[in-house]
Amino acid sequence: QVQLVESGGGLVQAGGSLRLSCAASGRTFSMNVMGWFRQAPGKEREFVAVIRLSGGSTYYADSVKGRFTISRNNAKNTVYLQMNSLKPEDTAVYYCAAGPRTSPISSEYDSWGQGTQVTVSS
Repeated sequence: QVQLVESGGGLVQAGGSLRLSCAASGRTFSMNVMGWFRQAPGKEREFVAVIRLSGGSTYYADSVKGRFTISRNNAKNTVYLQMNSLKPEDTAVYYCAAGPRTSPISSEYDSWGQGTQVTVSS
C-alpha cells in the first residue's frame, strides 16, 4: 500500500503560479510512475502529467504543455507540479497518483491522494 499526500493548492489570479507537492510513503518501491490528474466540478477526472521515477521521462496533456512542469525528488519520495501562467479553466481538484506504468488513464493507477483544490480567478 502506498500513501500519497498532496499539498500546495490555493487561490491564485489568472497568470499566476502555484507549486503542488505529493509525498509518498509506504510501499514506494512498488511505484514506477507518479502522475497528476485533475477534476473540475461536473467533469470527469482528466490526465495532467506523469513522470517515470527511474529516468525522469515526462508526459503532459496538451492543455498544460509549456505551462506546467512535473519533477521528482526520489530521495524524498516526492513529486512536484509547477504550474505557471494559470488560467481559470485550470480550476479543479488536483490529485496525485502512483502506478506501474506511464498512462493517461486514471484506472491504470493504483494509489491516489486525497486531492488539493486549485482555484484560478479571472
